[in-house]
Amino acid sequence: MLDIRYVREHLNDVIERLNKRGEDHSHLKDLIKADEQRRSHIAEIETLKAKRNEVSKKIGAYKREGKDVEPLLKEVESGKEKIRELEEQLDEVEAYIRKTLLNTPNLPHKDIPYGKDDSENVELRKWGEKPSFDFEVKPHWDVAVDLDILDFDRAAKMSASRFVVYKGLGARLERALINFMMDMHAKEHGYREIFLPYIVNETSMMATGQFPKFKEDAFKLTDERGLYLNPTAEVPGINMHRDEILSADELPIKYVAFTTAFRQEAGSAGRDTRGIIRQHQFNKVELIKFATPETSYDELEGMLANSENVLKALNLPYRVVEICSGDLGFAMAKTYDIEVYIPSYDTYREIGSISNAEDYQARRGNIRYRPEKGGKPALLHTLNGSGLAVGRTVVAILENNQQKDGSVKVPEALVPYMGTDVIK
Repeated sequence: MLDIRYVREHLNDVIERLNKRGEDHSHLKDLIKADEQRRSHIAEIETLKAKRNEVSKKIGAYKREGKDVEPLLKEVESGKEKIRELEEQLDEVEAYIRKTLLNTPNLPHKDIPYGKDDSENVELRKWGEKPSFDFEVKPHWDVAVDLDILDFDRAAKMSASRFVVYKGLGARLERALINFMMDMHAKEHGYREIFLPYIVNETSMMATGQFPKFKEDAFKLTDERGLYLNPTAEVPGINMHRDEILSADELPIKYVAFTTAFRQEAGSAGRDTRGIIRQHQFNKVELIKFATPETSYDELEGMLANSENVLKALNLPYRVVEICSGDLGFAMAKTYDIEVYIPSYDTYREIGSISNAEDYQARRGNIRYRPEKGGKPALLHTLNGSGLAVGRTVVAILENNQQKDGSVKVPEALVPYMGTDVIK
């Protein structure tokens, strides 16, 4: 979350920058008024407590001197009641401040493009050639059903809509992609491989910014401990170091994790509900970094290159776009999207997001580092990125590599993992 001191000292600039997200954040003026009230209450409570201590000392002296202490006792009791009232008011004000900060998004980086929605994201570059076909292109769901490698009907029977059963070489393709991506990031890009829990607690969801804003998108377990299915490896990954102080010598820390993610996808509709573009359950390889503020944007560029390398190795055409202020994720200061070309859509679709949250998540999760031995701990920067969304990579392979006879050519880099060069 945002630093209340920074908001207090740069109120107009904070409101102006947040408004570029497309919502009115002038309510932060009330937040600063509440903060002033909070500080006033604290000062008054401290004054009353100091006075109470002085009177308590007098009571002891009066008793030793045989003086009447009743007026002093009444004064102490009156002070206690006033302190109780002020502490109750302080609790209410602090709860309001915390709630407001938890529901306030991160400040957009000053250099990102200004825009109202995803139509104003800025294309930075393209890579690869779009495939040309001498036959009618089929969408991935038709390709997969014809090859009997994805089964939507049986998944709906056993679960619900927007689940899928992978079969045969379809299941192997999903597994091959996971292993290929994990190997590339761990062996070539230097990330440490971790395997994370699929269930997280509410504190973890709060720390990364999923809660309270997006609580309706989460799958809650019927468990008295307040547990949720993991919506992305970002959540358990960032929380690896919640409430910890790291050494500057450890940074950057680089993790790569494969997890299955679960999302309600509330409100989504249209063509994406067909096939596996937008599912309630999907696999993803996630990149996580913890970095110093001085190096985090260099680390962001490195993470972007690492994710691009996956698509280059698979020879899938893609483009990189910089996300504008109006399309920026709640907890992020800057984001790049990698979009892969999907022939049936005749457009590019997101396959990975690479983001820097700066110290927004670190403040929520109390993740700090010690810049030097004996130095004062400071908040670090957290980064996360898709490396990549596995299901959407399957989509890209099925559509870009489909053949006239209905088969699908396996990318050369995956042949050792697949044991075949064609799905037929």
